[in-house]
Amino acid sequence: MVKILFVCLGNICRSPLAEGAFTHLVKQAGLEHRFACDSAGTSGYHTGELPDPRARKVAQQKGITLPSRARQLHRGDFYAYDYILAMDKSNLHNIIALKQRVAPDSNAHIMLMREFDPVKDANQEVEDPYYGDMEDFENCFTTVYRTAEALLDYLQKNP
Repeated sequence: MVKILFVCLGNICRSPLAEGAFTHLVKQAGLEHRFACDSAGTSGYHTGELPDPRARKVAQQKGITLPSRARQLHRGDFYAYDYILAMDKSNLHNIIALKQRVAPDSNAHIMLMREFDPVKDANQEVEDPYYGDMEDFENCFTTVYRTAEALLDYLQKNP
């Protein structure tokens, strides 16, 4: 089973949307036995909270539920997951630094989620919609859903 962890800063917007999108696609494809995923944040600001109401609303409009509760990335994640996918470069650097300190022997692939995105742009980051409006959340969902589709396709071809 391939295990993927989606990571942003607070684990209430981008990473739960990515987790929800990927889970939805896996279920649609009948591949629950091959893939598992979760989400986390590099900070503990929102530990225990549900995803942002705007993220839940955008997902719900697409028929996707976001049941996860925010949690902080921890040492065990580096051993439990095959892929740890950061939403932006700042979080990517924080993840790599934490890995070097607490799990230097981990074999997890740590990378930007949008490395799998077929749509390329200059920064390859999932923009943080937290301080924006519903349109920003919709754009975030579009990005993570499209990227989750490409990620699933990649993982099916490269187990």
